[in-house]
Amino acid sequence: MNLSENSFEGNIPSSMGEMKTLDLLDLSGNNFSGELPTQFLTGCFSLSLLSLSNNKLQGTIFPKYMNLTNLEWLLLDNNNFSGKIEDGLSEAKFLYSLDISNNVLSGHIPDWIGNLSDLSILLMSKNFLEGNIPVQLNKCRDLQTLDVSKNRLLGSMTSSFNLSSAYHLYLHNNQFNGKIPSALLKSSQLITLDLRYNKFSGSIPHWINESSSLRILLLRGNNLEGHLPKQLCQLRELSIMDISDNKLNGSIPGCFTNIRLWTTPMQKSDYSQFKFWEFYGRYDYDSYYSNATLQLANSEVEYRPSGQQEIPFMTKYRYEAYRGTILSSMTGLDLSCNELTGDIPPEIGNLQELRALNFSHNFLSGSIPRGFSNLSMIESLDLSHNKLSGQIPSQLTELHFLSNFNLSYNNLSGPTPNAGQFANFDERNYRGNPGLCGPTIDKNCTGLLDSPHNRIW
Repeated sequence: MNLSENSFEGNIPSSMGEMKTLDLLDLSGNNFSGELPTQFLTGCFSLSLLSLSNNKLQGTIFPKYMNLTNLEWLLLDNNNFSGKIEDGLSEAKFLYSLDISNNVLSGHIPDWIGNLSDLSILLMSKNFLEGNIPVQLNKCRDLQTLDVSKNRLLGSMTSSFNLSSAYHLYLHNNQFNGKIPSALLKSSQLITLDLRYNKFSGSIPHWINESSSLRILLLRGNNLEGHLPKQLCQLRELSIMDISDNKLNGSIPGCFTNIRLWTTPMQKSDYSQFKFWEFYGRYDYDSYYSNATLQLANSEVEYRPSGQQEIPFMTKYRYEAYRGTILSSMTGLDLSCNELTGDIPPEIGNLQELRALNFSHNFLSGSIPRGFSNLSMIESLDLSHNKLSGQIPSQLTELHFLSNFNLSYNNLSGPTPNAGQFANFDERNYRGNPGLCGPTIDKNCTGLLDSPHNRIW
């Protein structure tokens, strides 16, 4: 029974509880309100898929008298359910996917979730959940996707967290502290690790699996210290890495050229192996009518979610959410807002497939490598707020896709390039460099170029 994406309103009728053999029910995308009727939660005990997403439902979630033990898919996201999570779902042993994100739930994540042995997708983001992730969750050996982002979770995860089966972990915007569990970077199958905006401290773990499948590493906005470990270069399948807004020091490793997707064009096999789960949306199934009776082809229902995973990444001065095929082809490195020192390694110029590079707000010195002209796919390059000196390499005019460029507040000197893409840049891209000159910043180079520091050899 599919009544989704209509304008139904009011309470869900309690008489629906009389449909004791109903297998699939989708009421998502309506304006239903009120609490779920007791008769509905006890009478529809044959349900394997229940979608109530995107309504205005409220009240307790999973009351003790709930009797939906055959559920495999339960989607209650984007409603107004509130209060603590009770244990009325604890006997749903076949549950594969549970989405209760974007509600008003509070209290702790219950221990009984660890007893759902078939659970593969658990989405609990955008609530007011407190405490830590229960250690019992480690018993979910098939859990592939966990999203508990944007809650009030806290505490250390070092000793208790070990989801060896996980492909995607979203723990961002909480208050987790202590060291990042080394088990996360030892995993060979983890694809997405999002720990942004927590209170993790200490150094980035050095123990990294050389067979890692990690494609997305987001550590922005923590209290990480120490050097960037060269072991990060072992993440050969990485496409996006954001370690900005921490307290990292030391130099930038030159071994990032080991990361395959930053140096060689992406192949078709890379897209097919990009296992980004598309969790949200509606089910769909092949069906046909025969003698006015709805038959399900092969008696199977295939869940084909319409929504897509989103990965936020700062580029072109905006915090963009990348999804779908655009996400699959996006590559970026953001080390901004740290305390990094030393020269920019010339090897960075060999990252020909990188689309966004941000080293701004550090203490980097030396000159801009001429090899940056090899960043042939670069669209956004930000080196502002450092201590870079010397001239801007004229070879950078070969960067034909460059649309966002910032060298502000360094110690650069000499003429600014004005060919190709650089004809579109102006004083806003160069401010805070009194030694620069040229028509793009409306400053005459006569006299300035006679200085020994600015002389072109």
